Amino acid sequence: MRKIFYFIIFFLSVLFMGGCVSLRQFREAEGKIALIEEENGKLKVSETGLIAQNTELKSEVDRLTEKNKLLSAQVETLSYDQKILKDNIGLFEKSNKGLTDQLEALKKGSSSEIEKLLAELNSSRENLNTREDSLLLAKRELEKRNSRLVELENILKQKDEVVKDLKNKVTNALKGFNSSGLTVYEKNGKVYVSLEEKLLFKTGQWVVDPRGQQAIRELAVILAQNPDISIMVEGHTDDVTMRGTGDVKDNWDLSVMRATAVTKILTQNKQIDPKRIISAGRSEYVPIENEKTTEARQKNRRTEIILTPRIDELLKIIEMN
Repeated sequence: MRKIFYFIIFFLSVLFMGGCVSLRQFREAEGKIALIEEENGKLKVSETGLIAQNTELKSEVDRLTEKNKLLSAQVETLSYDQKILKDNIGLFEKSNKGLTDQLEALKKGSSSEIEKLLAELNSSRENLNTREDSLLLAKRELEKRNSRLVELENILKQKDEVVKDLKNKVTNALKGFNSSGLTVYEKNGKVYVSLEEKLLFKTGQWVVDPRGQQAIRELAVILAQNPDISIMVEGHTDDVTMRGTGDVKDNWDLSVMRATAVTKILTQNKQIDPKRIISAGRSEYVPIENEKTTEARQKNRRTEIILTPRIDELLKIIEMN
């Protein structure tokens, strides 16, 4: 924007100092202004991307910090249980020695007293053996739980790596559409491909434009190569009431029809199993911006393709626990 301002000041200076400007010179100046405005638009898109990346990095740092706290607490618990086990073993050895000493001392006494003390000794030993067995079982259970936690940690790490790899693949495949209203970002372990209305549809319509079809087909190639990714297609509208006729009467109908239109283009790729896809309309009820401005409503009119790695193995471990 600053470049445009300086250029206009320079142009006006030339106008006043040099008198009248030819039509050719004026059009050249207009062209330069347009180029500068285009460059400024690209810089804004780049800035938005950097902000999104910074937010993702902050979220990742918070997640890793919380995970570290959980692991530290687990280590403290295991250390405490190990100390209790050692203390109980020491008590057992001390009690056993004391009873043995008493038995040796009573060998010189009457047989009835010896039998009574022998019974007490055997009972005490059985109790101690039972306690020792219980402690050993508890220790093994703790070791087993710790092993499961480590396994769960590894699976979560693998899932995060899959999400990052998928985001990079999608971003590289669709980078030619970044300036056309397409954004790729990561949120809550999922990859979002957000396509603005201007890339896909004319206002109030649900037939996908050729440029939008091209973007969807290129995304379908990536999804066909990653069969373990679940796909959700969500249509979103703004809050301006639509009163249509025929099959599409309101924003609910429009959001559903748009999501279905995108889904049908994805499934034209025969390598994508339709069972992987859920198509849904969200109408106006999940906005990005809550303001009632033209710019905010334009952002809310979008179609989102949400990609989620399958976590069947993770769910099995959780059920075991």
